[in-house]
Amino acid sequence: MRTTSTRLMAAAALGLMLAAFFPSFEGRTWHAAAQDDTSKLPLPRFVSLKSARVNLRVGPGRDYAVSWLYLKRGLPVEIVQEYDLWRRVRDSEGTEGWVYHSLLTGERTAIAAPWLKGKSATIDVHRSPADDAPLVAQMEPGVVTHVEECSNGWCEIKVADRDGFVQQHEIWGVYPDERF
Repeated sequence: MRTTSTRLMAAAALGLMLAAFFPSFEGRTWHAAAQDDTSKLPLPRFVSLKSARVNLRVGPGRDYAVSWLYLKRGLPVEIVQEYDLWRRVRDSEGTEGWVYHSLLTGERTAIAAPWLKGKSATIDVHRSPADDAPLVAQMEPGVVTHVEECSNGWCEIKVADRDGFVQQHEIWGVYPDERF
């Protein structure tokens, strides 16, 4: 009997924590078992969109309204929260919402300096990871690239038919000083 009441108290405490964590989802019943389906991967982390059409929802479920529709496969997003099989993501413009996990992939991509979009600027793509290395291309802000690896402040990228290196701080989709 004592074990049952301890479990009930723990479940009630978890329910209160979830209610505080998801205040905009009033009227919903949240179950502790749903948390068993999270990925257990570190948060936050970058991923990319697997599909060319991805709905961004206001809550973690298909019955929540769609607030945005992404139409670009490979677009990088940052997972900031998980609930069941849903991932709360943030895009390069700061828009947040929920996406079903199977619409995301661990493939790393990045956006060239989205904060410079609309300005007269380019991002240099070098043959090797050095400022004085020859240029192989220049990207306009907003170009989506594949990221092969990052280390020592440089990331090896692939865009269109070009491979090269960009300074890590000139792309959105990797963390400062992240190595992979």
